[in-house]
Amino acid sequence: MKVSFFPGCSLEGTAREYGESIDSVCRGLGIELEELKDWTCCGASSAHSTNEFLSIALPARNLARAERMKQDLITPCAACFSRLRTTAEALTGSKKQGVKIPFNNDISVLHILEFLLKNEFTEKIQEKIKKPLTGLKAVSYYGCLLARPPKITKEEHWEDPKGLDALMTRLGAESIYWPYKTECCGGSLVLTNLEIEHRLVGRILDMAVEAEADCIVTACPLCQSNIDTREEEIGAARGMTYDLPIFYFTELMGLAFGSKDTDTWFKRHIIDPRPLLQSKGLM
Repeated sequence: MKVSFFPGCSLEGTAREYGESIDSVCRGLGIELEELKDWTCCGASSAHSTNEFLSIALPARNLARAERMKQDLITPCAACFSRLRTTAEALTGSKKQGVKIPFNNDISVLHILEFLLKNEFTEKIQEKIKKPLTGLKAVSYYGCLLARPPKITKEEHWEDPKGLDALMTRLGAESIYWPYKTECCGGSLVLTNLEIEHRLVGRILDMAVEAEADCIVTACPLCQSNIDTREEEIGAARGMTYDLPIFYFTELMGLAFGSKDTDTWFKRHIIDPRPLLQSKGLM
């Protein structure tokens, strides 16, 4: 199966392990990700708050290119997913904001998690599991944009999404229910208002600890970076120690599939997940 792939800006920087684990998992499942040629930034996360025309025009260019390729467009970034889906709705509705880029809505825009949760991959994923994640207690963290707003995401259970939880269970982990799965981590406030960002991330960490989770699993580059990079300083400010690894869900898929590249991914994390995995007999 071949699909168009919009990598977004983070996979060559802070989220390299996400991109590499996506490539590994998709190759294993027989999925060919064809990177969208000459793609450009979708404008997340500032365009929609500063210039409404650009917030539609920037993603529209990428949508038009994907439609010419006649392939669904897959993206790994929750913010990119939100902007591309929002723009697809705008271009086929009445809120085009003067954007004249042609788009007929003949393709689907899917987040990589949504794509891999399609029924056609269920059996393939099960067949690929060589090392079930037995003993790993995980909370699934969706963040703000994978499920909301439901008019754009089409998520049925937008206050309590279940897909990532079900995937973790399928991989053999214990998926722990918690009420913070769609809470905001502060997003780009990490660049403008650290006090608020620390407060929001601190609440997420506290609730994960209260739920007795070993780790947090996410599908958003900004969420992963915000939490992983701030645990130590938030803990120091509170006189305590947080030691929760923050995984991309594709890293755990790769681990369960027996990928030989997991150590390369994990050593890039700020909170090193390898001691936890070794204690569970998973590495």
